[in-house]
Amino acid sequence: MRTTETTTIHRDDASGTLRDEVERMVSNAIVTGELVAGTLITVPSLAAQFAVSATPVREAMVNLQKRGFLSPVRNKGFRVTEVSDRDLREVAMLRAWIEAPAMAEIAAVFPRERVSEFRALADQIVRAVDEGDLGGHVEADVAFHERVLAVLDNSTLLEVVAGLRQRSRQVGLAAQLDSPEMRRSASEHHLILDRLIDGDGPGVAELVRAHILSGVPDVEGEQPRPAGHPAAGISSSTSA
Repeated sequence: MRTTETTTIHRDDASGTLRDEVERMVSNAIVTGELVAGTLITVPSLAAQFAVSATPVREAMVNLQKRGFLSPVRNKGFRVTEVSDRDLREVAMLRAWIEAPAMAEIAAVFPRERVSEFRALADQIVRAVDEGDLGGHVEADVAFHERVLAVLDNSTLLEVVAGLRQRSRQVGLAAQLDSPEMRRSASEHHLILDRLIDGDGPGVAELVRAHILSGVPDVEGEQPRPAGHPAAGISSSTSA
């Protein structure tokens, strides 16, 4: 049985309440596979790791329970829940159905005066992978997709996508951090920007769809294709 005593979660200097910070750090560890299904998390151990009182940790754990990431264990703490391939597939496909056509719409109105802002985020994603910074990679990836989607000025879209992301898990991401697939996935954010700048709606939609579904098991009855595979209509050769 794994516990948080054998898995270190480091506190960082990000802004926000202590509860939000703890929730974000633990959810990132679960999403990326640093905390695997079945790991037992105790409030006292996390409070000690974060050097905070038990109250914000307990509140964060309750929020993660509501999100389906944790289940309570009587008199012990919380256990990281299992997630099935079917759950992963359904969430990824929903994201693809929503985000791919949204990106096509963005291509028609993309604010080219903000290219440097988006390039900087794409650079952060690549740099985080190069430096082995898993938490930094996840956060830069989320920021990139959120800011690009925000171009449509549709708060409901952002809420829906954020909700789906909160239900996502990139199982095994920690083990893939230094892999060629991970590096290709990181670099694809620059390709997404290239297509947005070119106003290529169909092209960016196909790229984003493949980017999100890359590595997802048995999507549409096929073996997962790496994003950038020629059969996916992408000219160059994965976290979304």
